[in-house]
Amino acid sequence: MNDASWTLRRADAADAASITECAVEAFRHYIPRLGLTPLPMTRDYEAAIANAQVWIATQQAQTVAALVLDVTEEGFLIDVIAVRPQHQGTGVGRALLELAEREALRQGHDSIYLFTNEKMTENRALYERIGYVEYKRLALERRTRVFLRKPLG
Repeated sequence: MNDASWTLRRADAADAASITECAVEAFRHYIPRLGLTPLPMTRDYEAAIANAQVWIATQQAQTVAALVLDVTEEGFLIDVIAVRPQHQGTGVGRALLELAEREALRQGHDSIYLFTNEKMTENRALYERIGYVEYKRLALERRTRVFLRKPLG
């Protein structure tokens, strides 16, 4: 699972700036396609660290990927998963998704869900390949959010 070149750990307050930087790098290429700034780029990661479950993957003291998990009335949520472009395809994103599933099960959930922008087609394809199924769409101002859920267990 871990190729030993990166380490997964819970984030602490000191990681907020590096998580923001990671999310900006991971999502900025979507701005032209979406015509707006993806929400993970403007998220308050200090608040997320204080109020949710935030994990990071580090390599040589740099945050290369980040994961924000939360529990909502809909269940166990992957709120943000961000991988710096130069680390995409290395397995670090998959390792974070597997960690999310283990945490959901450990915390008593039988499924996990996430949402993504309808126009982020490559993300949707990846999630569907690993067992996520679309269950609703929500049309918001200037964006359509696609919700996907994966049964666990």
